[in-house]
Amino acid sequence: MIKENLNKVRATVPNDVTLIAVSKTKPVTDLQEAYDAGQRIFGENKALEMRDKHQELPKDIQWHFIGHLQTNKIKYIAPFVSLIHSIDSISLLEAVNKEAVKNNRVIDCLLQFHIAKEETKFGLDIEEAEEMLKSDSYKNLNNINIIGVMGMATFTDDVNQIRNEFKSLKNIFNILKERYFQDKESFKEISMGMSDDYPIAIEEGATMVRVGSKIFGARNYSI
Repeated sequence: MIKENLNKVRATVPNDVTLIAVSKTKPVTDLQEAYDAGQRIFGENKALEMRDKHQELPKDIQWHFIGHLQTNKIKYIAPFVSLIHSIDSISLLEAVNKEAVKNNRVIDCLLQFHIAKEETKFGLDIEEAEEMLKSDSYKNLNNINIIGVMGMATFTDDVNQIRNEFKSLKNIFNILKERYFQDKESFKEISMGMSDDYPIAIEEGATMVRVGSKIFGARNYSI
């Protein structure tokens, strides 16, 4: 079913939008099935789980870290992670930079913004992001590369609310691009939209969507 599900989702995602198969809690066999169906980009939210899967699966997979990242876990993914979606503080960015230096890498990152009405979601607001980008600390980080923004909409059936939250993230992206990244071509990614709302996210300018249950089925919360 995974191949069939993947093809159905792919048919709804434009070629210029990156589909991230969110494989958290799923066994390696499920990821291998998606890989065999042509998927090469997977999203995980636990560093150790991601490290273990990376060790078992083909090495041309791009691994995206999409969850809340603890600084003491960065070392497990720093050697291979393609993109960290969830930077929400200067201290986390500094910690990623430190591990990137150890691995002689420059690690791509997205700034995560709190766009939802739910208090449980992590993320910066625009003022915090600007303060960070203006800081001397940020200017001294040579082994991270901020290439865009990420956000999660409220879990609700209110389509207008979801749409407005995605619009707000696009607006944040535009402000940051104009003020801080105007000459940086790599600053172009807007990661928003999950299984239930990714079509709205695409309409509102998403360049990356994170789709899990529509590909792999419901999450296994027992893991």
